[in-house]
Amino acid sequence: MATPKIGYAAMLEQFGPQEVVGYSADAEAHGFTGVMAADHFQPWVPQQGEAAFVWNVMTAIGERTKGDVGPGVACPSFRMHPAIIAQASATLAAMYPGRHWLGLGSGEALNEHIVAGYWPETPERIARMFEAIEIIKKLFGSRDKDVKHEGKFFKLESTRLWTMPDETPPIYIATAGPVTAKKTGQYADGLITVGAPESKLEMIRQKCEEGCREAGKDVDAFRYILQLHLSWAPTDEEALANAMLEWPNGGMKFPKQDIRSPLDFEQMAKLVRPEDFEGRMLISSDPDTHRAQIQKFLDLGFDQIYLHNVGRNQTEWIETFGRDVLPKLTA
Repeated sequence: MATPKIGYAAMLEQFGPQEVVGYSADAEAHGFTGVMAADHFQPWVPQQGEAAFVWNVMTAIGERTKGDVGPGVACPSFRMHPAIIAQASATLAAMYPGRHWLGLGSGEALNEHIVAGYWPETPERIARMFEAIEIIKKLFGSRDKDVKHEGKFFKLESTRLWTMPDETPPIYIATAGPVTAKKTGQYADGLITVGAPESKLEMIRQKCEEGCREAGKDVDAFRYILQLHLSWAPTDEEALANAMLEWPNGGMKFPKQDIRSPLDFEQMAKLVRPEDFEGRMLISSDPDTHRAQIQKFLDLGFDQIYLHNVGRNQTEWIETFGRDVLPKLTA
C-alpha cells in the first residue's frame, strides 16, 4: 500500500527563520515528507509576530532536509516582478534538483500593498497573476535563447535566465474558485487549495480536469495539493485557546484579500468566537480525530497534504503526529 505524502506547513508569520528551519528538519525526522513555506511581508495579526523572507528560509530548509520545498504561495504580480520570482525559483531548483516547486497566487493586500501601488479588484488581480505566469514560463524556457514580453500589466526586455536547473520546477496555483480552477488546469502543473466542503472540492477538481483537457494535457499528471490548518494540543481547551490566540484569522468568515494591516485584523479578531471555527478548522486533542479528517482528504484524491498546527507547541505536535497519525494514513 502506498505511503501518503504528508508535508509540514512552515508558517513564517508565526516563527522566526531559525525556528522554522529547525521545525522543518524535525518534521522530516518524524515522517513528514516536505515543506510548504508561507510567503508573508506581514503577519495576519501582531500576536503571530514574524514575517521572514521566504526565499532565504527555503534555501536553509533545503540544506537541512531531503524532501520537497516550495512557497505556499508567492505572488508574482505586485511586490515582486515575475522575472525575479522566476530567477529565485530557478536558482532554488538548481540548488536542490527535483525538490523545489513554485506555488503562486493572486496576492493579498496585507503583503502586496506595501509597495504603495494601486490595489485592484479580484478579476484584475487574477489576470495579472496569469500574465505573470506567462512571463515565468517564458523565462523557464529561456535556457539557450533570450525571451521578451509586452503585455497589459508587465514588460520584459530581451533576456534569459543564466542559472537554470536541469528540470524547471512545476508551477502550482492557489485557488478556490471555478473560473481560476479551470485556467489553473490549462496553464499550471497543479492546484493548491485549502480545506473545504467535499462538494466544493469536487467542483474545483472537475474544473481543473476540464482545463487540462482543453489544453491537451494529461489529466492524471495534474497534482492536487491541500494546505490543512488544524489545532492540536494535549487538551481540547488548550487546542481552542491556541486557535483563538494564534490563528483567529482561521475563524473569520469573510474574504481577507483587501485588508491591509495586522492591526486591522487584530481588531477583527476580537469578534471571533469559538463556534466560528466549526467547519473551517478542526480543533481537537484527539490525534485519531485529526487522522480521520486527513484521511478523508486523501480519499478525495489529494496527492499531497501540508499540515499546519496553529499553536506554538510545534515540537510536541510533530512528535505526536509522527507517532500516532502519519503511520496510520493510507494513500
